[in-house]
Amino acid sequence: MEWVETTAKTVAEAQDVALDQLGVAADEAEFEVLEEPKSGLFGRVRGEARVRARVKPTAVRPKQERRQRGRNQKRDGAKKSSGRSQGDGDQSESSASDEVSSERAEQPVSESKKQPSRPKPSRQNKENQRMEHDRPESDVTPQEVGDAAVAFMTQLTEAFGVEGADTELTVDGTDLDVRVTGGELGLMVGPGGRTLTAIQDLVRVAAQRRLGDHETRLRIDVGGYREKRRVALEGFAAKVAAQVIETGTPKALEPMPSSDRKAVHDAIIEIDGVTSHSEGDDPSRRVVITPA
Repeated sequence: MEWVETTAKTVAEAQDVALDQLGVAADEAEFEVLEEPKSGLFGRVRGEARVRARVKPTAVRPKQERRQRGRNQKRDGAKKSSGRSQGDGDQSESSASDEVSSERAEQPVSESKKQPSRPKPSRQNKENQRMEHDRPESDVTPQEVGDAAVAFMTQLTEAFGVEGADTELTVDGTDLDVRVTGGELGLMVGPGGRTLTAIQDLVRVAAQRRLGDHETRLRIDVGGYREKRRVALEGFAAKVAAQVIETGTPKALEPMPSSDRKAVHDAIIEIDGVTSHSEGDDPSRRVVITPA
């Protein structure tokens, strides 16, 4: 999974900005502190904090153990075994990750293009590197994960009673986009896209978690909702930004899920004269647009 770099006045604020960019909760990401603010005279702080973050890879069982479990399940399905039970090493599947983050309040986004020398790794960074080194590599390809997601969505559309729907997969490195088009798909989107968000969580369990994948980034779109939503949010953000520039007064938007907040932040970055940050806790977390 690719790393993102962010800067802010403090390390905590830079981590919050990274969480919004990744669209995940704090416990689903891992951080590396690249630079910390320096203390100056009279308690003043010089410089900015700079961190990098990525979605935390999910540990998976070794390939040999997963194959052994599959053989045990087939043998038990053929006839009941009266001997010793196998598969003592089986682990329960973890629940789907929540796309809507619950991170702390953020400060204005500030991107730095400078590349100062990197500090020595902290104890936490060394621990993260050790865990990553000990984690077994996944032998599942992005195409296999995508095919599993497509199969699940195809069955789900049938369960919803949608006729004439097509499910397509686009693979771009480790980015997987599954799109469902055609038919009456409004029921699968739901008010404010909440049903679609729940479906995406289910697909991630059925594809990524079940196959032991911890590298890909999977997104589900139904009826082009996410693209339409992104375009609408970009236009709305530009309109609010113009008001903030004209009045010089910050403006707080309505609470949004993390995916919508990310779309607003991305739009504001492209507009001169304003900046944005997030405040509050989910589900009441919102974007605040302020003069730059």
